[in-house]
Amino acid sequence: MTTLKSRLTDDLTAAIKERDELRSSTLRLALTAIAYEETAGKEARELSDDEVQKVVAREAKKRREAADAFDKGGRAEQAERERAEGEVLAQYLPQQLGDEELAAIVAEAVAEAKAGGAEGPKAMGAVMKIVSPKVAGRAEGGRVAGLVKRALAG
Repeated sequence: MTTLKSRLTDDLTAAIKERDELRSSTLRLALTAIAYEETAGKEARELSDDEVQKVVAREAKKRREAADAFDKGGRAEQAERERAEGEVLAQYLPQQLGDEELAAIVAEAVAEAKAGGAEGPKAMGAVMKIVSPKVAGRAEGGRVAGLVKRALAG
């Protein structure tokens, strides 16, 4: 069992013993998503820590999107629950990059892409190819894409 997956399992056991309903239900959902990912495809396999981290990140993103949808629908209580679940999952993800750090990485990638001959909005793909591996798991794709668009426009 991967270390992140075993940590999730251990924390689930502790949450159940402490009768922490929010934490235990959130970790159950995350572990279910991981188990589904492991059995998806032609044959079952054990996920690596990076793959487990991607599944947890995807689950956290679902919580953020659901919270926004509940807010728009006027259901504040459910939105708050989704945000709380997202915070529980965020504890298992790497520290997110700050705005200044991310902007510096994007600026560096834009300069690198322009040196390679990419110009204007058409350079978006080239810049994203440079930025994505550097920020993997530490910044949301939409946030990165928005910064890249602004950097290329300006």
